[in-house]
Amino acid sequence: MSTPSRPPLDADALAARLRSDPQAAFAEVRDAALHGQVGAQLLLAQMYMDGKGTARDAEAALLWYATAANNGDAVAMNMLGRCHELGQGTAIDLALAAVWYRRAADAGLDWGMYNHANLLATGRGVAQDRRQALALYTRAAHLGHAKSMNLLARHLEDGLETARDPQAALAWYRRAAEAGDFRGQANYASIVLQQGRIDEALHWLRLALAHGSPAFMAHIVPQLATSPHPRVRALVEHPAD
Repeated sequence: MSTPSRPPLDADALAARLRSDPQAAFAEVRDAALHGQVGAQLLLAQMYMDGKGTARDAEAALLWYATAANNGDAVAMNMLGRCHELGQGTAIDLALAAVWYRRAADAGLDWGMYNHANLLATGRGVAQDRRQALALYTRAAHLGHAKSMNLLARHLEDGLETARDPQAALAWYRRAAEAGDFRGQANYASIVLQQGRIDEALHWLRLALAHGSPAFMAHIVPQLATSPHPRVRALVEHPAD
């Protein structure tokens, strides 16, 4: 006997319920997931992963990511790859991570392209193929993926697996910066600073410093502290100014 269908989840109502009664929201999402709603399966996986409305359970999250992924959800494919890459709910398996990232990429997901490219570029879980990695970064960049824009720019700036093209690199760094990638913001700032456009460089550096990861900050703060430009040094000497 087939499982009775039920109306799709109302995103706005669910968001409100998550704020007011997370446990009730979790129960509603779980019911929809059990009734075969792929979007609910993905959402349920994320709720388990984040511990929203329920205790955090990475193994349950993995199960529901896999369910949604096998039902064709590209975001779930990418997240399943991430679980296998990082060892969330399962042992680390980079080869399996690459399989799921590739499936997400083949389904047209920019994050799948980016993550699969990262594995190809470094040879983790797959044979190293930097040219194919660049092709994926390029596809994702053209879809609007900010981190891929920055990496495409780096390839063009340094002539990695492609002809060196400083002007195209600058354009892609700017697009990455405008799309919110803190590394793109820092890289674009570095170039315009060399061109003497200090005010513009300071604008992008402030944004990069406001949103950078700990690893990024550990790298860039000492670098800026030794800048020949006093206003650049002031960004890290007096960050509140």
